This record gives sequence, C-alpha cells and structure tokens, in this order.
Amino acid sequence: MGIVETREALARARAAGLDLVEVAPQASPPVCRIMDYGKWMYAQKKKQRQARARRHETELKEIRIRTPKIGPHDLDIKVQRARGFLQRGDRVQFTLRFRGREMAHVDLGRNVLMTAHAALADVAKIERDIRMEGRAMSMVLAPLVRPKPAKQASPAAPAVETPTTGKAPNQAQTPAAGPGGQE
Repeated sequence: MGIVETREALARARAAGLDLVEVAPQASPPVCRIMDYGKWMYAQKKKQRQARARRHETELKEIRIRTPKIGPHDLDIKVQRARGFLQRGDRVQFTLRFRGREMAHVDLGRNVLMTAHAALADVAKIERDIRMEGRAMSMVLAPLVRPKPAKQASPAAPAVETPTTGKAPNQAQTPAAGPGGQE
C-alpha cells in the first residue's frame, strides 16, 4: 500500500469492516496492518493452547530394586518399565537397597545396575554414575536426544493467472450479482 495518512488508513479499514492494527510503532513511519484483530487474537490463543498441550514435562521416575540377588527375568521387567519411561522422555533413577549382610557384596549390586544400563544403552545415557548413599546404590539415566525427523513439506501449487479471466485457476468463479440481479 505504501505510506498512507492515518485518517485514510482508518477509513480504508472501516470500509473493509476490519481493524487498523499498529504492528511496528518504533518504525519511522509506524507500520500498521488492516486485519480482523479478534480473529487474529483467537488464532494466537489457539496456537498457545496447542503448544501447551504438546509440551511434556520431564519427570524423574524411580525404579527400586530391593536386593542385588534379583533374578534375570525380574530385572528384565524393571528394565522394560524403565524403557517406557525413557521413550516418553522421562529420566529414570535405579535405586538398589542393601539389607544386612548384602553390604558385603556391593560389587553384585554394581553388576546389576551395569546390566540394567547395558540393556538400555540404545535409549539412554548415564546422567549420574553409580554411587552409594548409605545402604542404597543409585544411578540416573537420561533419554538420548534424537533429532526429530523433518516434516516433508508438500510443494504448494503456485497461483498462476489465466489470460482469459485474470483469476487464479484454483479460485472458484462466482457471479458478480446474487439471485435476482441484486447484490
């Protein structure tokens, strides 16, 4: 449109039944746009709601192993549970409790946690290495960051004007006047 006086811009917006919205007030001269402001605000709020719905808060999930003498199948069940958490984007803390004389076999507990890590190596990395805290040994795993596959954009058909009508071929042709010859 170019540079237009404020009154003329307001008149054009009213004639179109739209609003005159100031887009860049710091520019010289200020930049304004003629648009339906209520419709634009509705679209912005809808985008924000969708973004909030897609967001996933990362949680720290704990998987407790009661004894270093855990059986292989029982450990597999806990590993599968942890795999689900990791694939969802949560961090997982494995906690192994030692009771009584089990404290003499801390190496068995370390082997159990290393086995769990080896089984989850394709989906997780160690965030906090194995450490002893009193009678508990723990390790924290974080999901691997994988690049999201790029969405393939479908090529949009450019609007080409036809020489006979002066309109784009994908636009529907409507009569100038309604029924009865009146608009």
